Amino acid sequence: MSVARAQAIINGQTIDLQKNTQTGKWEATVAAPSKSSYTKEGHYYGVVLKAWDDAGNMSTVDVTDTELGASLKLIVKEKVAPVIAITYPTASATITNNKPVIRWKVTDDDSGVNPDTIGITIDGGSKITSGITKTAVTGGYECSYTPGTALADGNHTIKIDASDFDGNVATQKSVTFKVDTVAPVLSVSSPADNLVTNNASCTVSGTTNDVTSSPCKVTVKLNSGTAENVTVNADGAFSKVLTLAQGTNKITIVSTDSAGKSTTVIRTVILDTGAPEFISAVMNPNPVDCGKTFVISVEITD
Repeated sequence: MSVARAQAIINGQTIDLQKNTQTGKWEATVAAPSKSSYTKEGHYYGVVLKAWDDAGNMSTVDVTDTELGASLKLIVKEKVAPVIAITYPTASATITNNKPVIRWKVTDDDSGVNPDTIGITIDGGSKITSGITKTAVTGGYECSYTPGTALADGNHTIKIDASDFDGNVATQKSVTFKVDTVAPVLSVSSPADNLVTNNASCTVSGTTNDVTSSPCKVTVKLNSGTAENVTVNADGAFSKVLTLAQGTNKITIVSTDSAGKSTTVIRTVILDTGAPEFISAVMNPNPVDCGKTFVISVEITD
């Protein structure tokens, strides 16, 4: 008897094998499955072989066979790398927390993200793989990492790496952001606090700056009025003329940097435009002898 026909079954697809007259082997050129075998049990596609002789007798062999089983485990690798998306901080962001929770997501729709390859690099330091929180989601992981050491004020760059189980390396993603934990410096040179004046025109002037997050925005508010924006020059100087109300005036000056941190200075200025008024005047004794002393007593109100 001789072999009449043979088949291979791979991933549910039956392929008829053809006998090679030169080698005597039964062969077929087969398109590999379109998905990685990593997600399969054992990380392979099991191949089943069947053969019939002229009498109709059939033999079957699969991965459980002690002799041929290992050679029937088809390993298929994908070629598409994972995708990385950094969600916080965003590019060019200015943040006030020097230990920010850095967040990103890594996805791979086939073999899957290998969590052991997920890493973060901060400012060109060594790649960090420990201390990263990895939460499994559909297609990958949502990750977060909080620096153990506070980041200094200024610019910082983070880089994220990852690979899938088939060894495809994701395109590294990076984001540069700024940390600003210090409020701007605000110096008000005029008016002096608790100034008493008879001039209703009052000039508010001073300087402001922030080493990390300049330029700063300055607002000036008089009493319960609206806070008005004031032009700040390149050197940080600003000036605004106010018209005071009679009596006690509260002037609120606020400088805010691009990180949203602010410094406030309050000045109290009293406007008094009424001249003193004499109520009474008494000299005693009156008349008085030459060369003698007398007391003058004057009652004045203002």
